[in-house]
Amino acid sequence: MSIELIVDPPRTYGSDQASALLASKFVVPAAPPFMVSRPGLLDRVTEGVAGPVTLVTGVAGSGKTQLLAAWARTRAGDRPVAWITLEEGDEQASTFWTYVAEGLRRAGVQVPSIADGAVTRAVLGRLAAAVADHPTDIVLILDGASQLPGPEWASGLEFLLSHVDNLRVVLTGRWDPPLPLYRYRLAGELHELRTADLAFTPAEATTLLRLHGVDLGADDTAALLEHTEGWAAGIRLCACAMQGSADPGRLVQTISGDESTIAEYFIGEVLRIQPPQVRRFLLETSVLDAFTPDLAGAVTERPDAARLLATLTRENAFIQPVGAGAEVYRYHRLFAELLRAQLAWTEPEEVAVLHRRAAAWLVAHGQLAEAVGHAVQAGDWAGAASMVIEDFALGALVIEGGGGRLGALFASMPAHLEEPETLMIRAAMAHGDGDHARAAEQFTHASKLLSVRGTDDGDGLTASCFLMRLLLLADGADPEQVAHLAPVARTFLSVAPAERLARHPVLRMLVLAAEGLARSGSGDVDEAATVLAEAAAATAAGAEPVRISSLENLALLEAHRGRLARAEASARQAIELATRRGLGKDRWPAAAEVALAWVALERYDIETADRRLRAAQHLCANGTTGPGPAAYALVRARRLQTRGELRQASNVLAAAREGVSGTPRWLSREIAVNLSRLLIAGGRVNEASGLLDGWTDSPAADVAVARAALLLAQGQAGAAHEVARTVADAAGVPAPVALDAWLLLAMLADGQDDTVGAREALRRALRVAGPESYRRPVHQVWSELRRLLRDDDRLIVQYRALSPGAATADGPVTDPVVVEQLSKRELDVLRGMAEMLPTEEIAASMYVSVNTVKTHVRSILRKLSASRRNEAVRRARALRLI
Repeated sequence: MSIELIVDPPRTYGSDQASALLASKFVVPAAPPFMVSRPGLLDRVTEGVAGPVTLVTGVAGSGKTQLLAAWARTRAGDRPVAWITLEEGDEQASTFWTYVAEGLRRAGVQVPSIADGAVTRAVLGRLAAAVADHPTDIVLILDGASQLPGPEWASGLEFLLSHVDNLRVVLTGRWDPPLPLYRYRLAGELHELRTADLAFTPAEATTLLRLHGVDLGADDTAALLEHTEGWAAGIRLCACAMQGSADPGRLVQTISGDESTIAEYFIGEVLRIQPPQVRRFLLETSVLDAFTPDLAGAVTERPDAARLLATLTRENAFIQPVGAGAEVYRYHRLFAELLRAQLAWTEPEEVAVLHRRAAAWLVAHGQLAEAVGHAVQAGDWAGAASMVIEDFALGALVIEGGGGRLGALFASMPAHLEEPETLMIRAAMAHGDGDHARAAEQFTHASKLLSVRGTDDGDGLTASCFLMRLLLLADGADPEQVAHLAPVARTFLSVAPAERLARHPVLRMLVLAAEGLARSGSGDVDEAATVLAEAAAATAAGAEPVRISSLENLALLEAHRGRLARAEASARQAIELATRRGLGKDRWPAAAEVALAWVALERYDIETADRRLRAAQHLCANGTTGPGPAAYALVRARRLQTRGELRQASNVLAAAREGVSGTPRWLSREIAVNLSRLLIAGGRVNEASGLLDGWTDSPAADVAVARAALLLAQGQAGAAHEVARTVADAAGVPAPVALDAWLLLAMLADGQDDTVGAREALRRALRVAGPESYRRPVHQVWSELRRLLRDDDRLIVQYRALSPGAATADGPVTDPVVVEQLSKRELDVLRGMAEMLPTEEIAASMYVSVNTVKTHVRSILRKLSASRRNEAVRRARALRLI
């Protein structure tokens, strides 16, 4: 049935005092066979009739009449109950009061008759006196009172209530009657039950369904309740539709407001009584979910939208305010479905027009996601894309990909659309989903179309181009491109519309993060760290993923620069943010875990380093993007080197050079430098030389130190000294590189029996290592340089100051105290224990018996206050004994 085909039948209401009163108006309705007991609501009615006025209002079919009828039958007790069913036309004073008087008489209350003619105050006074003389409370139930227009009957009822203490009036209807309810509310004399109170509970819905022979599971019942919003008539109509079905649960997902029985109910009970202009308003606003009067006015082009909404709400026409005190409305879900179905059937071309009007109003008022949703429903994909781009909101898609709110709206965008805006949206979503290759493909295509289209691009499209270019440069950055593009992007943002940037501050943060990653990719380490720190310090709602990414990449950069404390702080912040957001394995900051392993290993906190490496291993598996996998390979190789497994360490780095893509230039160089040092240590000098030749264009200090080590291995000690000394004396050299240079100089001097020079170089090395507790490089060459400590108290003090207690990767460590010094033999056994050698092998290497080794082990455990071997090794390392 079409809404537009509804014809209002002629109405002939009125009252003929000479005619007999309708007896059916005084009858309490009988309980239907599907009646559901609702004791909680019955208790509330009982509480209400303890006071003078009880009001029960709700949408049609919410169970108002049946609730009061059940109360009258079961809970009234000894109180007389006068039931009167009212309808339009009963509002004339003589008719209304005739029915009231007759209803009271039928309930057993002796009241005077209402004579023909006007109902005066004197007549009402005599009625009040008769009611007051009754020995008990009297309950007067006026069912359908809201249908009576005009104030006369209401003012008379108010007069009656004010002059008797034993009258309990219960009024029902779809909206409030014209009584001064606020007075009764302020006086605490009004008890109210509204639509929300009348909604069925899961237990009540289950009972009603079973009365209809329908047995649903808990989940399906919950879904039905959500769809019907607990509306009693809606649940029953759905139950009727599901009767006899072999799979009623499946029908729950398909029943909607345009189902025939539900549609007929809405049309008969709600729409038929509305004038044509109101029906039109309902149809046009049905395309909206939650809406304000202003939005409704913009969509319908009606200046009286606020008045219409207030009226419809007051009349409980299946429209209700959303929240308390907010002028936001929504339709009952089933009612909205009917209206939308009717609109699509009668005027399909109008649907897109209405959605476009809604989109235009919403985007102008800063409600972007809602605007995009309406543009999408109108089929205007290019318009939806332009809204996102010109509102400076592309960053949300870069962060969330297809899994966010905007991404979900664009998920079904047709593949054949190739406007620059739609391509830009696809590029941003692909980047957010981790598919950087597709992002580059879509962005390149968009750039070509833009170059053909000309220069009439909006500010949003220009900003989006800057952002995407910087993001894609991070995967294979050209230093010159980054150096040129980054300042231009920053300048543009400084003059871009401030209000749009304020709405989406994540865009500026993303541009900074993208610039930092691009500079890192091109090898501009210092500038990259500065920019990423700026991005990490920024705050914007929904930008936590950007902060996490900035912090984890900053942590790796700081570790590379030798600023271990800063690296640790950044990595911990990234992990804390990830924990707070509840990120899973696929989005966990792998680089942060690697950075903490890096820091721990450089401080020679082996236990922590191993734990962090284990945590990072599965995070850096195949398919992981970013610098995490390459950095993991670097730290793992260094850990293998500390265990003397040089070949395995070399293999790990060689595999990283070949198999890890998207590695920043500085990290690729560090991997190459470390691999070359391993090759030199393994006697593969020619391979190391060939590897370093690939970095001849790099003036980096770490490459120079590696060349010095190569020269030393080639027997060119003088040339090695010159190169290493140049690096060691240079200003601004990162601490790890300077440390390596001084240690190499110490070994060069020691190899030439220059003890003074060796001690001086070692002293300078320890001075560099001290502030950040750099112990791994020192430990790596300690077997060759430890003799330099003999008879040099200053050097001994300096070496002991290089303590692992100065902030390890898992926090401060308190050094244990050794009461008794370990002997030389015990130290030899302890080193064997640290290398996890079995007792027999330690004994064989020392040319002693197994029992002797066991005796030494017991002595070591006693002296170090340890109960197990691994505990003794940890304590010995903390004391710098090994």
